[in-house]
Amino acid sequence: MKRMLVTAIVVALSMFGVAQAATRVTVALTADIRSTDPGVNRDDNTDGVILNIVEGLVGYGEGGDVKPLLAKTVDVSPDGLAYTFKLRPDVRFHNGETLNSSDVIWSWNRYMDPKTGWRCLADFDGRNGLKVVSVEAPDAETVIMHIDHASAMFLDTMARTDCGMTAILNKASIKADGSWDHPIGTGPYKFVDWKRGRSVTLARFESYVSPAGAGFDGYVGLKTPHIDNIEFQVVPDPATVKLALSTKSINIAQVLSSDVKELKADPNLVVLSIPDSSKNVLLFQTKDPLLADQKLRRGIAAALDYEQLVDMAGDGLSRPNNSAVFQGSIYFDDVQREGFKTDLSEAQKLLRESSYKGQTIKLIANKRSPMPSFQVAVATQAMLQAIGVNVEIEVLEWATQLDRYNSGNYQMMSFSYSGRLDPAMSYEQFAGDKTKQLRKVWDNPKALALIDRAELVSNQDERRKIFDALHLMALNDAPLLTLYNGLTVWVHNKLISDFKPWEGKPRLWNMRVDD
Repeated sequence: MKRMLVTAIVVALSMFGVAQAATRVTVALTADIRSTDPGVNRDDNTDGVILNIVEGLVGYGEGGDVKPLLAKTVDVSPDGLAYTFKLRPDVRFHNGETLNSSDVIWSWNRYMDPKTGWRCLADFDGRNGLKVVSVEAPDAETVIMHIDHASAMFLDTMARTDCGMTAILNKASIKADGSWDHPIGTGPYKFVDWKRGRSVTLARFESYVSPAGAGFDGYVGLKTPHIDNIEFQVVPDPATVKLALSTKSINIAQVLSSDVKELKADPNLVVLSIPDSSKNVLLFQTKDPLLADQKLRRGIAAALDYEQLVDMAGDGLSRPNNSAVFQGSIYFDDVQREGFKTDLSEAQKLLRESSYKGQTIKLIANKRSPMPSFQVAVATQAMLQAIGVNVEIEVLEWATQLDRYNSGNYQMMSFSYSGRLDPAMSYEQFAGDKTKQLRKVWDNPKALALIDRAELVSNQDERRKIFDALHLMALNDAPLLTLYNGLTVWVHNKLISDFKPWEGKPRLWNMRVDD
């Protein structure tokens, strides 16, 4: 009996030791994910979870440049029409099967089937200008994609996070009846389960082999999973998130920038303010009889104190950036650092020379948290009143404001654009033919021609010249005022180390829990 008791105690201690050795990290989600299918029925919150599970042939590096990921190399033909991807030979799916070219072909064909509902189908089937005309696999480690015209944006679009990074999936991700089951990918963490409205659980993929790299580099570079289990818990209430962080029931969470001061006072927490490529802007409707006047727009631009405005709207955490190119980009240079000059005398001079005669200008905003739309509007209103411009703020629900934006039905609008890492894509968000797309803001034909050129040219030096020219042109035309890049604030317990979110999303690889 004594021997049995001792044995039981040893087994119990052994089990306790195993439990203690295993690592588990909880991450708060502000809302539930929409699906587990990459690039399908998704939002930014969903992408942040799924991109720890899946990978594509290529991915974005930290500076917004595209690099190989599941591909070992990417070669482009001299005419720019054929892309040859050589696959890494050491990659395994979460079910143990080895990645080969047939998986790439299967995944691609599934994305190109309209029934899948892939967000980025129109970017590859010709509707948005570029068409993949054929895909072939001459051997198990090679995939060749043929496109209908040379494009610098082909790989960038494949790497986009809202496209699910064009993730390569194992066929077992699909049920026998052809419906979606769950993602069997190649990422550092594998899917375990999704309790809708409550949680998503991931587990470390023990057979994961990282691509080459010395450390964090966007979605490429060194990617080593150290945590045994990750549980994303849906906690939409900011006050509950703060309490959960302080009691350590949540290890990592995204919080409001207004809570930074309070959370920094807790010695057990680490607060990270991470800039991204999103843009907070003031839009002008240049088809409006009043705002069509360039002198009025430039007068408004000269009246704003950007340091003060950004400090107020960004809770002291952000810095002005009047460029459509985000500050971490490989294309952000001295020209991109040039911005609108605050000059009240010049603003008043331009105002006198303009068609403005005291009319009320309506500035549309929303109070959607954590976006700074309303805060930007309030600061703008006060600064414009100082030079005699009468601004009335109209607060709308976000859905209503988005409808007004898409229809072009506004005079001025405080708005935020989601992140785009390649500058050509960033410009494309707001530049275009207004007769075809009412939401477009800038329709200068010379600018549109330069953007088209940037989408064709791959040489970085030539592209840099194009983006520099576009920036100076945008400062002169002032169809919108880009104010500053967005940021997300993350908080984690001090026991967590090497947690480095990027572009508003949690990267779970390389992260550790200290003893």
